[in-house]
Amino acid sequence: MTDSPRFRSDMTVELVKHSAADTDVLWAARVSTAGEQSLEELEKDPQRSKGLINYLMRDRHGSPFEHNSMTFFVSAPLFVFREFHRHRVGWSYNEESGRYRELEPVFYVPDASRKLVQQGRPGKYEFVEGSEKQLEVVQEQMTESYRQSYAAYQEMLGAGVAREVARATLPVGLYSSMYATCNARSLMHFLGLRTQHELARVPSFPQREIEMVAELMEAEWAKLMPLTHQAFNANGRVAP
Repeated sequence: MTDSPRFRSDMTVELVKHSAADTDVLWAARVSTAGEQSLEELEKDPQRSKGLINYLMRDRHGSPFEHNSMTFFVSAPLFVFREFHRHRVGWSYNEESGRYRELEPVFYVPDASRKLVQQGRPGKYEFVEGSEKQLEVVQEQMTESYRQSYAAYQEMLGAGVAREVARATLPVGLYSSMYATCNARSLMHFLGLRTQHELARVPSFPQREIEMVAELMEAEWAKLMPLTHQAFNANGRVAP
């Protein structure tokens, strides 16, 4: 591979397949009282039963929110994936492998919208805008470091070193890609921890880059299950 390093500041999320709708919550919930007749919910307008969805969310009856599936294709830096993989219950992952393919030289460099300065002590800190000089230092040092590390990677590959060994020189700012599959309940738990939101009952302070991924995933989910999404927001953005 002879491509020169390329630099990005965005995240990519694509919904590649799904089986997810508000009606999935309703038939799963109503089997407890209607048995096999609960399947009739699949033919009904879920708007008629949005009160049930809100009740399930409010009183934290969570299992009806598990009978659905969404698979996302995510492109983000490695350090985002290291945080992402802490979410294990209700999630499945398959990630690009540096053992089996030559990794492309695409790296994360924050743009001017990224707050660079941390103030306060752990557990009670905030991020504030950096100066133009700080942003300049960040961008210059990151791009130079990335160029050097990728040149070392290429030199090792050219010398016949195995990909799984040569990749050790690459930094966590390298972009990777993965498929991530979840259900609505596991996604809500992820969103509750990885987004800041004015409606959240429990405050969260995620790193901005994983929050960018979470926001894109939430936008896709909200289109698939609008009543469930509304109930999630109305009840403090706490997973049931």
